[in-house]
Amino acid sequence: MAQYAAERAAAAAPAVANPAPLGLSAFALTTFVLSAANARFIFTGIPPVTGTIVLGLAAFYGGLVQLIAGIQEFRTGNTFGATAFCSYGGFWLAVAFTLAPFFGGKNLVLLIGPDAATGVGFFLLGWTIFTLMMFLGTFRSSGALMAVFAFLFLTFLGLTIGWGVTTSGSDGTTWIQIGGWLGIVTALLAWYTALSGVLASVKSSFQLPTFPRS
Repeated sequence: MAQYAAERAAAAAPAVANPAPLGLSAFALTTFVLSAANARFIFTGIPPVTGTIVLGLAAFYGGLVQLIAGIQEFRTGNTFGATAFCSYGGFWLAVAFTLAPFFGGKNLVLLIGPDAATGVGFFLLGWTIFTLMMFLGTFRSSGALMAVFAFLFLTFLGLTIGWGVTTSGSDGTTWIQIGGWLGIVTALLAWYTALSGVLASVKSSFQLPTFPRS
């Protein structure tokens, strides 16, 4: 009887939709816009200072929506997805706060002044290390997800080097632009992986391979 009741309860429990396509889409679009700024597609000044076009996306789509996707990943029991989406959602919220003109019409980068490059460099270094950790966690997932995190690691690495060069008094623009190009590739890969999940969920006759590894 107890087993029957447990089976009835499990059958009655609502299914949780796969939150990964939502989280990947939010990550992809926000990354694409900021990376376009870093690659000098949008502005000619130094991004985080001039890349404020990403503020709305960073706060609501890349930030809030990714947090929601991460919380849903907790419900599905996916520790990797929950850690990744909640963390990168926090990253985008931090970016939005840093770039928003909350301080007398200035953002934090402008407010700090000459020492801002050092702060941005260490901020990016921390995310480079974290992304490498997440990349190691993709080895038994799929080739598509591995590619997303591999290019995201290279994106953060390029940006970290660029701001590190700027800290030393040299021009790190080239490295920042390289990071921007790598970020655009990362966004395209994330969109591809998100689309593959959406197509699988609607049982479309057209499917995108993700190259599963386990």
